[in-house]
Amino acid sequence: MYLCTAVIFAHRLYIGNIPFGITEDLMINFFNDKMQESRLCSAPGYPVLAVQINMDKNFAFVEFRSVEETTNAMAFDGIMLQGQALKIRRPKDYAPIPGLTDSGVKHIPGVVSTVVPDGPHKVFCGGLPTYLSDDQVKELLCSFGDLKSFNLVKDSGTTFSKGYCFFEYVIEGITDAAIQGLNGMQLGDKKLIVQRASVGASKVITGEGADMSMFMPSIPNVPLPINIPGLQVAGTAQEATEVLCLMNMVSKEELEDDEEYEGIMEDVREECSRYGEVVSVEIPRPVGGVDIPGVGKIFVEFGSADQCSKAHSALAGRKFANRVVVTWCAMLCLACLV
Repeated sequence: MYLCTAVIFAHRLYIGNIPFGITEDLMINFFNDKMQESRLCSAPGYPVLAVQINMDKNFAFVEFRSVEETTNAMAFDGIMLQGQALKIRRPKDYAPIPGLTDSGVKHIPGVVSTVVPDGPHKVFCGGLPTYLSDDQVKELLCSFGDLKSFNLVKDSGTTFSKGYCFFEYVIEGITDAAIQGLNGMQLGDKKLIVQRASVGASKVITGEGADMSMFMPSIPNVPLPINIPGLQVAGTAQEATEVLCLMNMVSKEELEDDEEYEGIMEDVREECSRYGEVVSVEIPRPVGGVDIPGVGKIFVEFGSADQCSKAHSALAGRKFANRVVVTWCAMLCLACLV
């Protein structure tokens, strides 16, 4: 009896955050198409047998024809459907089937999982302005590389952000560089605290990290910001430089449009000239099939480090096209263009 029940739950997945008004047929077609596109089917034909939707509570259960395909479909956690990031989980009553080896969840390019598993590459980011949305935070983090998983922690009662998140990059090797670039970054009136979420070191709160104690106790077992032996992270004070990096201002689509691109270039030059001499403005554009460094960032070179610092302070947290501008003063930015 136990084995029979376990098999039933091993064929089902819970799907949360589904779009309002979506139909069972649409969800069936969506998962069938995605499974086939990603070559996650274990046999010819369609893997989805049925979908049950609970409209009142905004979730659904999807039943697959095999245990293997059910496990494979876990890889779509975080996939976008009609503007909603789906949350895919095992049912609460799920238990591994005795004697059956779990092949593990695969990663699908372009899909950012909503679950960040514990591990050496899990990163903690605190000090986030609570008004930033999931997409805005992800856009900031993605300026250093593609995300494998991301979770902006929210208050269960209000669904508002608690000001911190966990994430992991697809390419593990960029983690240290991203930590150095993000830690101490100014966002409005706040500075980010970014470090690995769990390493074999004593947990010590330093500097701005002391502010995190105000909300950390409300979440059990949440790792506190820590010092990492041998890791040179950026301090809260940034090195003086003539170059200002602006992020979270432009989208790929805007950069591909010639008129939009020229308009953004003119707007940036005009606004930045309020704070000093603008020597140059560089806005890398995407090229099909080519990996262009620095796409999504805007680099402004000023006549002096003092002018750059003034612009950095004035523009941080401002809005451009309904996006919160993130500023970063560092010569490291220029390396992206070389």
